[in-house]
Amino acid sequence: MLMTGHRLLDVANEHGFAVPAFNISDWAMSQGIFEICEEMNAPLIIAIHPDELKHTGIDFMASVIQRAHKSPLPVTIHFDHGTTYEQILWAIQAGFTSIMIDGSMLPFAENIALTKKSALACHAVGLSVEGELGTIGKTDGEAEDGAQTIIYTDPDDAVHFVAETGVDSLAVAIGTSHGIYPSWMKPELKLDLLKEIKGKVAVAPLVLHGGSGNPDDEIAESVTLGINKINISSDIKVAYHEKMREVLQDKGLREPNSIQPPCIAAMKETARHKIELFQTDGKASLYR
Repeated sequence: MLMTGHRLLDVANEHGFAVPAFNISDWAMSQGIFEICEEMNAPLIIAIHPDELKHTGIDFMASVIQRAHKSPLPVTIHFDHGTTYEQILWAIQAGFTSIMIDGSMLPFAENIALTKKSALACHAVGLSVEGELGTIGKTDGEAEDGAQTIIYTDPDDAVHFVAETGVDSLAVAIGTSHGIYPSWMKPELKLDLLKEIKGKVAVAPLVLHGGSGNPDDEIAESVTLGINKINISSDIKVAYHEKMREVLQDKGLREPNSIQPPCIAAMKETARHKIELFQTDGKASLYR
């Protein structure tokens, strides 16, 4: 069943778990993600950002929307990292039920103005809005865009931002980066900062971007401290395509039905681990 991000994340906030937002970029990946979440009775956010839409094409949205309506799970289809008001209006028309406006690279006042304008447009048609305050790092050229230097979310600024913009959820910067961390980079979350932010912005579900590659123990603790949505893109794509490289060593294979099933299975195992880590398994029953 398709629903807004506001409705989905309010339950997660109330019950203390995080919903994975899996970034998908083709139909096979989306099918695998729906399947594993249905097997685990876990609420689901399908996230698609502009670069992924360039690959799939806009007609892809109709298939994902139809699949969400058929699923017994609560499902949100989330437009990830929109950066302009025009993109937000387009995402509304495209059928997304949750929309992120990312003004994190703008000065604080400009971020507030853009996010507030976007929230007003989305709320007028009953859709939910995610904003971002602070910056997420970037590890390589394959990942979504990010900052060279992380600017951590200031808790007092977060209070002001949520009040002024009216966002339904807030993505915070506590030390994550988009992409896969190179061997020399040690990811480390500022969990004390997260605890302080949650203490001051308890009403708004908090979002963690750049959730791939971080230590499991830190991610698990971030959930207990108030993170309610975690974006996972690189980890499932690495699992999917590493298995595909392995399968394609057999030069005799050419049919997708021979090549893709083991790739989907590998991706599903990575997704299963994230669902368990975020305490999402079985939580779809809370929405019925």
